[in-house]
Amino acid sequence: MLRNVRPTRKALRRAYQGLVLISVLSLAPMTWAWLGSSAHRVTAVGDGWLGRVPTAQAALVLGAGLYGTQPTPMLAHRLDIAAELYRTGKVRALLLSGDNSRKEYDEPTAMRDYLLRRGVPDQVMVLDYAGFDTWDSCVRARKVFGARQVTVVTQEFHLPRAVTLCRTAGLEAFGVGDDSTREFAMPTYAYATRELLATAKGFADAMVLHSDPVYPGPREVSLTTILAQPGAPGA
Repeated sequence: MLRNVRPTRKALRRAYQGLVLISVLSLAPMTWAWLGSSAHRVTAVGDGWLGRVPTAQAALVLGAGLYGTQPTPMLAHRLDIAAELYRTGKVRALLLSGDNSRKEYDEPTAMRDYLLRRGVPDQVMVLDYAGFDTWDSCVRARKVFGARQVTVVTQEFHLPRAVTLCRTAGLEAFGVGDDSTREFAMPTYAYATRELLATAKGFADAMVLHSDPVYPGPREVSLTTILAQPGAPGA
């Protein structure tokens, strides 16, 4: 009997150790994202959050889907935060990065039109039509549009990954997050659950594969032209 018990215990121990290793590896990207961004992000809640946001060249607003031709409620909240950053002088330009992979789906234009209706001047907005994921948006902000300092605007659950990826891409990045749980609790929890896989992909793109964006160029001068105007932060 003992001969039969010992291999079983050994197998169970190895299986347990394997599960622990898998758990550690699966959580490593999330730990990387949280630690890499912990000192560089704030949630847009209450009256004091703006005072904690440093001045930057541009707000990098990441796309979050459309309903037809209109921003989703979550994306609208991101755009409202970006408009506030512009109005209070925290940024001089808005880089609107989203998906325009097919003709009938144009996130950046919908984002611009939303901000135009809220009084943001067209001449301070730059559209990135190839922001297909967070890593692409961060790399293109630096390499294609020439940004050095950005304030990333997204939802709070996405903020650690977004800020860490942008900083890994070579940007001096700070992040402002919308606390979407207040109005969109169920979608927020669903998206937050997906962050485990999304962060693992982002970690692989940034730290293992050093992936290029889907469209790595050509170089755009629209953002640098805005920032070259007198008084632009970082000019």
